Amino acid sequence: MNTFKKGVHMDIKVWMYVIYLAVSVGLTIWVARALSRNGQVFLEEVFAEERLARAVNSLLVVGFYLLNLGYVTVAMKHSDPVESTSQAMEELSLKIGLVLLVLGALHFFNVFALGRYRRNRLRQFATHPPLAPIGRLPMPATPPGSQLVGAYPAGPQPTGPQPAGPQPGTGPTSNPPTR
Repeated sequence: MNTFKKGVHMDIKVWMYVIYLAVSVGLTIWVARALSRNGQVFLEEVFAEERLARAVNSLLVVGFYLLNLGYVTVAMKHSDPVESTSQAMEELSLKIGLVLLVLGALHFFNVFALGRYRRNRLRQFATHPPLAPIGRLPMPATPPGSQLVGAYPAGPQPTGPQPAGPQPGTGPTSNPPTR
């Protein structure tokens, strides 16, 4: 009777493995095809060249398959005995859930990395800075009788908006060199 019981448990575990592999491999293939088909437009925008985008898309699909199927096979092992069908379903849902999380994490990592690459490429081709400076921020008011270091010399303080850049007659270039 004991060998019959062991054989039944083994069958449940084997069926759990078969279902896990079928669902995981099927999900991996479906997600890879969807990402490849829909990501082609994004990659063409990122790389601005269709041939390069197709090549990168193919490489990403191969890497996607290698990582996901490698994870699926490594995560397949379950050393504890499976006592019942419900325990097999729980273990199966845990394993498939982890595969889905890995698929999602890889997808978001790829989108993040490619988006960052695209932003850097667009920044290199930009002909002007994003925003031109408008002017200077006003200086804080100082109490009477005190002087900020490096501020205006003693005497009347200028009021109103100040023009940007160096002022005539100020700074080290205001005195002509002596010989």
